[in-house]
Amino acid sequence: MKIAVTYENGQIFQHFGKTEQFKIFDINDNKIESSKIIDTDGKGHGALGGFLRDNAVDTLICGGIGAGAQQALDEALINFYGGVTGDADKAVEDLLAGKLVYNPDVKCSHHRTGGHDNGAHKCV
Repeated sequence: MKIAVTYENGQIFQHFGKTEQFKIFDINDNKIESSKIIDTDGKGHGALGGFLRDNAVDTLICGGIGAGAQQALDEALINFYGGVTGDADKAVEDLLAGKLVYNPDVKCSHHRTGGHDNGAHKCV
């Protein structure tokens, strides 16, 4: 199993589509075997689903995430846990222990109420 976490300075980055790095954890027997930080090389939003798939990730922990990115993850067969905040390493440990606090109805939080388009940015 491989778990990716949107990553910035040890914390879970809060906008999936704009994350510049993921911390990827290799899991064996429900324990962290190794981890590494990888750059997204400028990829964003829906393209990140393919990026994670290409890196053999099957689970994602993130903060906010838009509907289009969620669909791209579904198509890449990647399970995701959104609405998570705090320390990236602890989130993975909590997931493995079955006590990760996440929001199954997470949406992008940077968009104004009543619409998904804030003029300059659309989550896809």
